[in-house]
Amino acid sequence: MQLGKFKLHIIRECSFRLDGGAMFGVVPKSLWDKVSPADERNRILLYCNLLLIETPAGRVLVETGMGPRWSEKEADRYELKSLVNYDNVLESVGLTNNDVDAVIISHLHFDHAGGATVLKDGKLVPTFPKAKYYAQKGELEFAFQANARARASYRPDDFLPLQEHGVLQLVDGDSEILPGVSVRLTGGHTSHHQVVTFESEGKKGVYFADIIPTKSHLTPPWVMGYDHYPLASCDIKSEYLAKAARENWLVVFDHEPGVPWGHVIQTAEGKFDWQPLTEESLVAV
Repeated sequence: MQLGKFKLHIIRECSFRLDGGAMFGVVPKSLWDKVSPADERNRILLYCNLLLIETPAGRVLVETGMGPRWSEKEADRYELKSLVNYDNVLESVGLTNNDVDAVIISHLHFDHAGGATVLKDGKLVPTFPKAKYYAQKGELEFAFQANARARASYRPDDFLPLQEHGVLQLVDGDSEILPGVSVRLTGGHTSHHQVVTFESEGKKGVYFADIIPTKSHLTPPWVMGYDHYPLASCDIKSEYLAKAARENWLVVFDHEPGVPWGHVIQTAEGKFDWQPLTEESLVAV
């Protein structure tokens, strides 16, 4: 789709499942199961939705998804189904891995950074060889110091090879990556989680990453059990959603299994409702 001078594409990298209770924290299952039904193992269906932003200054890929480096046992645990060819992740939009100039990773959990590297000739190398990868400095520091609760979400093989190849660019707080495409430090999900905002010719959008992973998480108190700082997540959701509704931003959800982009409206009662784009908007043109 077109947003000002930017051309946007959704790349559906994989489908997978995570525990519904973990995905909705303190929200009772009797509520969340109505909007995100669980399977017999209490898991809900999720996708990894990557966002490709084609700008006059270069192509930016937001997130890398789960990637291909999973054992059979792990793939079964998550019911992981890859939906792309990792030799050419952008095949569906007529581009190649070499066509990406910048990769933004919201945080370094495995379902966001897992596709950043691939195994070639026995060595881990960047999936997008000509791109610089952008992450928060504090996020990388925490990944090496994570305690027992947080450690399982970080896999060093997702990001250490990026450092070794000299392509990992660390930012410290809010930063513009390419003209019109910026990262905004939010915290909440992790201490240095970032969202991505983009703007062209007065039209604006936001990729919420794990601050709002699906449309079912639109209500501000519905935050994940995975969040390190759930109260902060609630507050930042309220702030960003109100602004997105007021200014008619394009909103993109990273894990939504349905149509992952659209607009948010705020009702007279202060609640937020979701207006997705059409299925046809996901087809590359």
